[in-house]
Amino acid sequence: MARTHDEGRTRRPEPGPLTDERYSKELRKLQLDLVKMQEWIVENGLKVLVIFEGRDAAGKGGVIKRITESLNPRVCRVVALAKPTERERTQWYFQRYAAHLPAAGEMVLFDRSWYNRAGVERVMGFATKSEVQEFFRSCPEFEHSLIRSGILLIKYWFSVSDDEQERRFKERISNPSKRWKLSPMDLEARARWFDYARAKDEMFAATDLKPAPWYVVEGDDKRRARLNCIHHLLSQIPCPYDKIEPAKLKLPKRQKPTGYVRPPRSTQTFVPEVY
Repeated sequence: MARTHDEGRTRRPEPGPLTDERYSKELRKLQLDLVKMQEWIVENGLKVLVIFEGRDAAGKGGVIKRITESLNPRVCRVVALAKPTERERTQWYFQRYAAHLPAAGEMVLFDRSWYNRAGVERVMGFATKSEVQEFFRSCPEFEHSLIRSGILLIKYWFSVSDDEQERRFKERISNPSKRWKLSPMDLEARARWFDYARAKDEMFAATDLKPAPWYVVEGDDKRRARLNCIHHLLSQIPCPYDKIEPAKLKLPKRQKPTGYVRPPRSTQTFVPEVY
């Protein structure tokens, strides 16, 4: 029977730990299908837009990394915008995001998106009450227009429990290689846990659209979250995964010497071989 990615997607995870071996094996299978999906997107000129939102330290970055590490960055690209410039603050709110939308044959992953207005901008007071209300009115219209234009819009919300987020924050604080992941804004967001909860609930109520619903990913177990999210993403792309085979390539023979003499190695500057 042909293997698809819509079978059992609501199935509860099997009990017991997800071993390193099993995780690596399942991830490898899914990443191979992501490569096939990439070829299908290019061949059929699909325009795929995937939005990743959620609590800080819920695992968005980890799953984005696992999705993209085997894909062609010319086909699949990540958009993670910094705070808006003074000029961008005067633009139509969606304008700076629209510039990064996918063209035919592309998949774009937004690591946070226009939903900043309903989340961090609202909770931290960077947007006025009227600006937030206008966002709730215009966002569904904007997303409906994207869908009508042929863009396949997929939205994920990564959820994490209070205790697990605290554990991950403490790990980042104590680990110099991860401390960059914690900004003053992240720490303040941690202090405003319930304000963010209310903002998320009201955002869902206004923007959980039938043609573009919010898919919630349980993020307390990072590995299961990655596998479940990638599996679900594959199920959203109408691709016959079992029928796609990579193109057969043949390595050509190197051309024969033509008499050209290359300059001596002493004319080049090499990186010291420390290791």
